[in-house]
Amino acid sequence: MNTPMHAICSVLFVAIAWSPIAIAKDAPPFTCAWADNKLSIYGESIPGGELNIYYIEAYCRPGSTDRVWSETTIGHKTTIISHSADKTSLQLLCTLSDGVTVKHSITCGVDEVDFRLEIHNPTQTLSQAHWAQACVWVGTFTGFEDHPDTQAYKEKCFIFLDGKQSFMPTKNWAMKARYTPGQVWCPEGVPRDDVNPRPLSNQVPSNGLIGAVSKDKTQVLATAWEPYQELFQGVIKCIHSDLRIGGLKPGETKHIRGKVYILPNDTKALLKRYEQDFPEHK
Repeated sequence: MNTPMHAICSVLFVAIAWSPIAIAKDAPPFTCAWADNKLSIYGESIPGGELNIYYIEAYCRPGSTDRVWSETTIGHKTTIISHSADKTSLQLLCTLSDGVTVKHSITCGVDEVDFRLEIHNPTQTLSQAHWAQACVWVGTFTGFEDHPDTQAYKEKCFIFLDGKQSFMPTKNWAMKARYTPGQVWCPEGVPRDDVNPRPLSNQVPSNGLIGAVSKDKTQVLATAWEPYQELFQGVIKCIHSDLRIGGLKPGETKHIRGKVYILPNDTKALLKRYEQDFPEHK
């Protein structure tokens, strides 16, 4: 049976409209800037042209799950060490109120931002800095920037449970905590009394990825850290893969790394990229 030409064209149009956007090999890298605790990432492939990250939102003490937030956070001040002429790399220095220093080396690629942290305790006192938050704002990316319901965007957000991509609200969605709304997922190996004081899921994530799908469904934004403390769907149209420090002994230095990906909406390709960058999480 012959298929009408208009039907063939319609099928082709749909396939093209919903297929992932390929990123050109010669595409320019993203650029970045930092001011007032906000890291801004710029690029033509980013919906709205800009991605903002509250960086760093907070450094935190353990025992945080059921405690007033102001008693969990450790004060810090961030300054710029250097910013490359082409705006593709940036170095920041955080100085915590307990004396710990955190040097951040941030490098932009064509479809990712790479984070390398060197954390050092120059004091003679044990540091209670156990984890920290990098808050990725996804309101514009998901198309919910102006939506009056600050939680509606979560339908575009996902983690991985039982090895499968799971969109929010995930199963057994928790509702009660010291502060609501939001949702926290705690990985194995992290004490459940040391995470964000938001509703804590009883589901254990399969990996350290948390992400969101763009408004037009062609792209995905995802973030991960090694080591990571928790995954968190927040209250300012944000997602977190919060980084784990685990405290620092006097004189101790630790290294942590992270990624933010902006890729075509292809789950298998995203997982492959993530597993290459974070083999410890596999």
